This record gives sequence, structure tokens and C-alpha cells, in this order.
Amino acid sequence: MTRAFAVPAADPDTAVAYFLAELRVTTDVADVHADLTAGVPGLVVVDSRGEAAWAQGHLPGAVHLPTARIAERAAQIVPPGTRVVTYCWGPGCDGATRAALEFARLGYPVKQMRGGYEYWVREGLPVVTPTGLTRRAVDDLTAPAHTPHCDC
Repeated sequence: MTRAFAVPAADPDTAVAYFLAELRVTTDVADVHADLTAGVPGLVVVDSRGEAAWAQGHLPGAVHLPTARIAERAAQIVPPGTRVVTYCWGPGCDGATRAALEFARLGYPVKQMRGGYEYWVREGLPVVTPTGLTRRAVDDLTAPAHTPHCDC
């Protein structure tokens, strides 16, 4: 008996609905990087971590808005109707999910960035640190070492 299908797969219609729903609320670091690099208008990337984390490093072009302050400050920082992508530390943290929920409650079109700051850094993408713009070497467990993207 196969372990992968010990529980039968969903019927195709259920699978389509599930995967489409997932893609409607999440995005990945490669796509966010591509959009930021292209200067896609009407997109704001929000770092929902605290002050110390922001100071340690953040995505170029991101705005800092910790989750606890979103309800009171979002309209001052992010124009209504703007598409928002939230991120936090990484896949082991629900901060980006909580931040995305707050933006959704305020009526913004929003997605959370899977992998967060951790995978952004591990994929060798640029970050702003106290010493300026920097990049770490690509972790070949998260991205191809010798090409700009995974082509998936």
C-alpha cells in the first residue's frame, strides 16, 4: 500500500479549489522580488516584525508596520485599495498570517509571503541592514545556486 495515498487524493475539482484558494492568499519570495524589481505599481510589502527585527535587516522597499499597529496605522501608511504582501521571520512564524488577516479585515487585497525574511535571505536576495544593502550566499537547499530563479 502506498503511504502517500493512504488517504485517497481529493477529486480534481476539490484539489483545484484548494490550490487556487491557497494561491489567492499566499505568494513566494521569488515572485515578490520580481515584482519589487519591476517596480509594479500599487504594491506595498509590509514587514510586520518588531523594531529590533526591522533594524537587523529588512527587504528593500518594504514598509515597517508591526502587526499590533496595523489597525490604527494602516490607512496612514498604505493607501486604501493598495495590494499588500506581508512578511515576518519565516515559515515557523505566524506573524505574516496575523498581519495579512488585519489588512484583510481593513478591506485591503492581501497575500502573505511564504518563507518570510528567512527564505528571502536564504535565496540570496538583497536586504537592508545597518551597514547598508547586502546579500548572503544562496542556500542551495532553498534556491538554485547558479541561476536567478527556480523556473517553477
